[in-house]
Amino acid sequence: MQRRYLCPFKAHRLAHVLTDVLVIGGGVGGLRSALAVTETSPQAEVLLVTKQRLSESNTFWAQGGIASVTASQDSFESHIADTINTACGIGQRAAIEAVVREAPARIEELINWGANFDRETDGRLALGREGGHSYNRIIHALGDATGRELANCLAGVTRAREQVSILEHTFILDLITLDGRCIGAVAHAKDRGLFLIFARATLLASGGAGALYRETTNPPIATADGHAMAWRAGAMLRDMEMVQFHPTTIYIAGATRALVSEAVRGEGATLIDKNGYRFMRDYHPAGELAPRDIVARAILAQLAKTNSTHVFLDARHLGTQAFQTRFPWIFETCRSFGIDPGIQPIPVHPSAHYMVGGVATDLVGRTSIPGLYAIGEASYTGLHGANRLASNSLIEALVFGKRAGDDAARRLAGEIRQPEIPRINVEIPLSQRTELDTQDILSSLRALMWRNVGIERSGPRLEESAEIIAFWSRYVLDKVFDAPAGWELQNMLQIARLITLGANARCETRGVHYRTDFPQTDDINWRCHLDWQPNSDLPVKMPVVDSL
Repeated sequence: MQRRYLCPFKAHRLAHVLTDVLVIGGGVGGLRSALAVTETSPQAEVLLVTKQRLSESNTFWAQGGIASVTASQDSFESHIADTINTACGIGQRAAIEAVVREAPARIEELINWGANFDRETDGRLALGREGGHSYNRIIHALGDATGRELANCLAGVTRAREQVSILEHTFILDLITLDGRCIGAVAHAKDRGLFLIFARATLLASGGAGALYRETTNPPIATADGHAMAWRAGAMLRDMEMVQFHPTTIYIAGATRALVSEAVRGEGATLIDKNGYRFMRDYHPAGELAPRDIVARAILAQLAKTNSTHVFLDARHLGTQAFQTRFPWIFETCRSFGIDPGIQPIPVHPSAHYMVGGVATDLVGRTSIPGLYAIGEASYTGLHGANRLASNSLIEALVFGKRAGDDAARRLAGEIRQPEIPRINVEIPLSQRTELDTQDILSSLRALMWRNVGIERSGPRLEESAEIIAFWSRYVLDKVFDAPAGWELQNMLQIARLITLGANARCETRGVHYRTDFPQTDDINWRCHLDWQPNSDLPVKMPVVDSL
């Protein structure tokens, strides 16, 4: 039986905040959902909480763009088909159709709010191409800073809404539940300690879990907090074994990894090995524009063939000036490593990128816990299935942020306001076990996940990893910490366990999940979801359906 809360508390002795809607997370999903609440229910009060500054979200670092059908030669049917194909048999068509068909309206909203998307000389939106897409349909901003433009635009609009209050540098430890319903969260801020937030609806938009891996494109904040707090609260999680790895991050020994957007390959860049050989055609007819899981595995195979640590992304056909104009952020990053991508191939290697699995939701973001919604990378809506199509993440968060915020606001109108503060007392016995060095465990966990639960997986290595994670968990999950670093490690251990056990349970290869001991896709036995029910030790196989 897992521990329900990370910290002991007595509700009536802590300071508390009351709000109509609590939004956890300041990325595109959180911001759009907060705006949707105010649009549907102008009287509703919204509190948006971020654990760092509002600008420090995964959204801010997104380079590539937003997928949406806007060109006359493109079609909804094509975008739907591309997404279904990439989802590898377990995507949910209802979710896919909802996102694809509502995407243009969400883009138009952003333009009306002042988002500065790149345009052609005749004023039309400039459209790029990325892996898995049949047409140019990737809208981008400032060349390769789409996420930054989107985050700044939405943050500006949100800050202007009087109904929305924003708490930065505030860590959410746990969701509070009473009689099976989510009624808010336990929070901590450095200047006020623990306090409670009570809300009539809670929207979880806390981002992903990329920091679980040593090699990652994600900032350090992506520590699976939302997945873990939802799991402890009793929410159903789905397909946690599905973790996407981006094929191209800059590889400089000893340096942190920096993403090189798929849009660079969309502009014609090729992948070559240390001998200058362009190898992707050997692995897939679409070459460099094959889906990400295929490109990432192809790079690993080529590294093994050539006994190398990295391959190269060759964009020399663009030249220095054109590369700098189209990809200014990536250009400056390359130059910081002494690389001119206009005249030198960029050394690259795959890294963990996106959490495909997550908290299972319906088509308006509702989870299995009444009062709790999940949006964006924290959620599993069915859009991505077993593999995310490039640039479908930002648009998913926009569409489901709008849907979840609207639904929460409509439900507020028919519900009685929050009753008096419940007398919840949480007691946790002192641990009798030895204290281990949490920083050592964190480093070792990230290395273990990269080696054994990464791009390629096998049963023996997964079983060994589960045993090691269980050992660390016995000495970490029984402790009470008083700062975010300890809580993040506890969250990471819990979600690492689910990813590892799920990967060991799924005895096939599908999408981002590649088993060297089961290299084929098995639709007879494994075309299904793996659902984590509350307090379960193993996931349950569930058939693929159109919606929950």
